[in-house]
Amino acid sequence: MEITFLGTSSGVPTRNRNVSSIALRLPQRAELWLFDCGEGTQHQFLRSEVKISQLTRIFITHLHGDHIFGLMGLLASSGLAGSGQGIEIYGPEGLGDYLEACCRFSSTHLGKRLKVHTVRENGLIYEDKDFQVHCGLLKHRIPAYGYRVEEKQRSGRFNVEQAEALGIPFGPIYGQLKQGKTVTLEDGRRIRGQDLCEPPEPGRKFVYCTDTVFCEGAIALAQGADLLVHEATFAHQDAQLAFDRLHSTSTMAAQVALLANVKQLIMTHFSPRYAPGNPLQLENLLAEAQAIFPNTRLARDFLTVEIPRRTADPAIAMSTPQPSPA
Repeated sequence: MEITFLGTSSGVPTRNRNVSSIALRLPQRAELWLFDCGEGTQHQFLRSEVKISQLTRIFITHLHGDHIFGLMGLLASSGLAGSGQGIEIYGPEGLGDYLEACCRFSSTHLGKRLKVHTVRENGLIYEDKDFQVHCGLLKHRIPAYGYRVEEKQRSGRFNVEQAEALGIPFGPIYGQLKQGKTVTLEDGRRIRGQDLCEPPEPGRKFVYCTDTVFCEGAIALAQGADLLVHEATFAHQDAQLAFDRLHSTSTMAAQVALLANVKQLIMTHFSPRYAPGNPLQLENLLAEAQAIFPNTRLARDFLTVEIPRRTADPAIAMSTPQPSPA
């Protein structure tokens, strides 16, 4: 699992930051899931290493323009009207009406490969053999939801060498032992499968919360996450603006991370007021957050973050691929 930030500004794009969008790559199944789709997101795809051709699911937090104005263009360009794979979209009530109106007034036909799921309450919204996705209501000026992607636990590696050393004949018995079952061999020995398997690998957890002011909903959704991406629109000294507009400060994001006991926090959705040349810089927001939750980083466009398995090095590997020429 790895995420790539395609947009990290709030409200409007800046010279160095596009508006909100995050791509979640699932390499083991050659799929890409997208969270929010601000204006220009498809251009960000072209400048990054992520591929629109792998896009299968889109999760929209809320219906403000800086989170959805790129959606219609991306869908129209992604081959939905042809033979491409289907895309399922999840979002608040009204999202389906918005897309229908865009199609009607632009004479765009997306075919039957697009399916919209309306999110109306907290809880499980998607599940397959590998993943669960939950949503949670946040606190914003309009209905806004955060999303939690949770990888299911995987069985530990079966120790084939040990099985061979015990003289266990290769065949269907291996499959039973891999499942942790106890089997009786022809010579009367009883072999416990769990003795031949390494401990199960716990699944990874990724949580995305924006737009919201500090709220219990975000804390509940983020519990125990390996990686929390949380908006930090304002600096702490601008807390009144945050309360007025129902957005978060850097310190609010850090408090959510601390109270939810997450492993790492990455802040995003920054106000352009902290762009280079202004009295307060994003480094100030970072220092504020790290004073509360030390394992905090700043997002930037095209930053790619790998979420490692818990049996691996706990540090999250980070790299910044260079955008390809336009």
